Amino acid sequence: MAKPTFNEVKALNSIAQDTTITGNIESDGDFRLDGILDGILNCKGRVVLGSEARLRGEIHSNTAEIAGTVEGEITVTDLLSLKSTAVITGDLIMGRFSVEPGARFSGICKMNAGEKAPMDIEFTGLRREIG
Repeated sequence: MAKPTFNEVKALNSIAQDTTITGNIESDGDFRLDGILDGILNCKGRVVLGSEARLRGEIHSNTAEIAGTVEGEITVTDLLSLKSTAVITGDLIMGRFSVEPGARFSGICKMNAGEKAPMDIEFTGLRREIG
């Protein structure tokens, strides 16, 4: 019988509510923000912003689930998911996109389906707040 293999789980980093950080954060693991970050968040794993989270800066990650407020650019190589409480002001660049009813964003969306079959969608000159 074959021995089961498990994927290596990287550490989960978390910034709690009522915590404010000014500066850039680099993480090889997953990252959850429930507080406030003024800076750039570079994460090789998954980023989760809770409903009370506030980020002013940039997010760069593999996947992201946003329920809080972001002022700045979000770049996600795979799935970007905006929850119903998300409020985004800034450009969105992602591989795949999921938006729950109630989420709001203002900026340019650019979707790239991958290196083999790139698909660029850009809405130039059109600024519309959804919500």
